[in-house]
Amino acid sequence: MSKLQSVRGMHDILPPETARWREMERRIVGALEAYGYQEIRLPLVEHTELFARSIGEVTDIVEKEMYTFEDRNGDSLSLRPEGTAGCVRAGIQHGILHNRQQRLWYAGPMFRHERPQKGRYRQFHQVGVEAFGMTGPDLDAEQILMCARIWRALGVEGLRLELNTLGDPADRRAYRDRLVAYFERHRDALDEDALRRLHTNPLRILDSKNPAMRELIEGAPRVQEYLSEPARTHYEGLKARLEEAGVAYVENSRLVRGLDYYNRTVFEWVTDRLGAQGTVCAGGRYDGLVEQLGGRPTPAAGFAIGLERVAELLPHWDAGRLAAPDAYLVAVGEAAERVAPALAERLRDAVPGLRLVANCGGGGFKAQFKRADRSGAALALVIGEEEAQTHRVTLKPLRAGGEQVRVDEPALVAQLAAQVAARRQENHR
Repeated sequence: MSKLQSVRGMHDILPPETARWREMERRIVGALEAYGYQEIRLPLVEHTELFARSIGEVTDIVEKEMYTFEDRNGDSLSLRPEGTAGCVRAGIQHGILHNRQQRLWYAGPMFRHERPQKGRYRQFHQVGVEAFGMTGPDLDAEQILMCARIWRALGVEGLRLELNTLGDPADRRAYRDRLVAYFERHRDALDEDALRRLHTNPLRILDSKNPAMRELIEGAPRVQEYLSEPARTHYEGLKARLEEAGVAYVENSRLVRGLDYYNRTVFEWVTDRLGAQGTVCAGGRYDGLVEQLGGRPTPAAGFAIGLERVAELLPHWDAGRLAAPDAYLVAVGEAAERVAPALAERLRDAVPGLRLVANCGGGGFKAQFKRADRSGAALALVIGEEEAQTHRVTLKPLRAGGEQVRVDEPALVAQLAAQVAARRQENHR
């Protein structure tokens, strides 16, 4: 029988690494909630038509990358490759978007059948942010400032903000026609991928990573030449707000994003530390998507953060220390083993947030202390026959200096509360 393995491109995240992820997610969510964003939870599976209508039938995602299957009723379903379409669908279905402002966030796995490489997986995780009902550049600026706050909260440095505008739909159509004409004149220089996109999604040619096409792409028309006055005013308003807030950016006229629903603002936060997969966070405005999916016209903007990529950029967080319990309860002897579970419950009740591992499976003092040390706990709480009879506990430091002392339960509660406070302060730096 062959050895069972995880599916290629889909990875397990094991303890203690999960503690780093949980801390990363906690800090991100804390920043989002500071701006009044609320969580929405969405299905992993949607009707395939949702993504074809929103992302675009001729995008790489829909054409080549989605996990699509027929269910037992013959309906075509897909694992979600991104979260915006599902969030819009939910907003329309439950009537929470029309004539209302909504600030929403979600988190979880997405799925794309791509060639796995560092920073790009077939199951990957995102935190997504969507806001509805606001038309001005102030919302675009808020979301970019929120990203900057997230990077500060995580201690992630060296990210570069790239910014562009795609204009309004009429601007984009005019620009698209000029791009097609330009690339038609240089058809012989286009690679196979560009030829395939030429009449279906020509803006994506600008995003080509083929070095042989770099000069050709550099000479292509720029979208700024085709902006309407409202689109230009919106873009200038966004830049002015970012400059006022001290957020540095680089204008990148070739930034187009891979999804058809964007208009006006598009942005990416990128790094040079992850090789080819340098985009850590990306988003922009998609004012026409709600109407496109059957809702009433509703302005909208959002972004998504790739958690695998952010995890690679985190400063050194000791995962073992993040995951470690505050204390390990050692109980040796029949009387001690009898009273230990009740004591552990009283301590968890008395000290909010206490991480207490109570020994299970028996063993003598030596074996249990070895488990306590291996757990990473800061303190050992020891109950032997004498402690069980006197209703006291021996408190032994495991990580720092100090003598072991025998204390009563109120003193033990005070000591554990101090340990929890110290652990939280250290982890939240």
